[in-house]
Amino acid sequence: MAGTRSAPKRVRARRRAKEPFVSHTIPDITLNDGNTIPQLGFGVYQIEPRDTVEAVSKALEVGYRHIDTAEMYGNEAEVGQTIRASGLDRGAVFVTSKLNNGFHRPDDARRAFESTLAALKTDYIDLFLIHWPLPTRYDGDFVSTWRTLEEFQRDGRARSIGVSNFQVAHLERLAAEADMVPAVNQIEVHPYFGNQEVRAYGRAHNILTEAWSPIAQGKVLRDPTVVDVAEQVGRTPAQVVLRWHVQRGDIVFPKSTTPERIEENFGVFDFELDDVVMERITELDRGEAGRQGPNPDTFDYIPA
Repeated sequence: MAGTRSAPKRVRARRRAKEPFVSHTIPDITLNDGNTIPQLGFGVYQIEPRDTVEAVSKALEVGYRHIDTAEMYGNEAEVGQTIRASGLDRGAVFVTSKLNNGFHRPDDARRAFESTLAALKTDYIDLFLIHWPLPTRYDGDFVSTWRTLEEFQRDGRARSIGVSNFQVAHLERLAAEADMVPAVNQIEVHPYFGNQEVRAYGRAHNILTEAWSPIAQGKVLRDPTVVDVAEQVGRTPAQVVLRWHVQRGDIVFPKSTTPERIEENFGVFDFELDDVVMERITELDRGEAGRQGPNPDTFDYIPA
């Protein structure tokens, strides 16, 4: 529980953080299609394929059961390899992947999805997303791409489908022109960029928010407010920020290749932040100035 503690208690809490890792149960959240998703996952963005096996192996050992990858990350095969080598049942690990920006045309999307299944060596994906809306590409047509993902869910090869980096206008267009509501919208969210309008739309339409770049590429970890809260509750700044995400009800998947940090990021389910502390962190929001990644309204990158 948050609140001011005496110095000796804070010291003891920091020492506890260095003790041998103890696993905690990750809550499952129910999606709008009735499937469930672990609220905490492990992200593999910008992890080189040669490092992916070791990182994912450690994550699974620690207790993560949700791995978030993408065609554009180039490490789907290593994710699949590691899951198979872990000895865990396929159904015990929730796998998310995303459509490459270069394959939005329906036939291209179908071939890309087959490639994802082949790379992971699985006959289904738990969650498949459109990675970016790319409204300035493909004549602005991401609806036909979404309808293709609807095919994947109907035939059972994608248990759930969703989008990533979609703005409110993009989501409203899907609502008007498509049959299915995305299960999730994976967007940039962290204390410096709350992305509140998109999150609010998701809440109103039963679309869960997944937060990427949850610690703003490490920038918020040095913020005086976050550091002060971490001192108060006897946790690391990363644990405080991840706990803030969890208590807001979002799905979050931190990324690291450092074993100690992989463990540290998992340890966010045995403490709570009170309402005052939650609001202090929320008030760090800088609006659009806090955005670290590209703006989805103009982002048009397609890999060569």
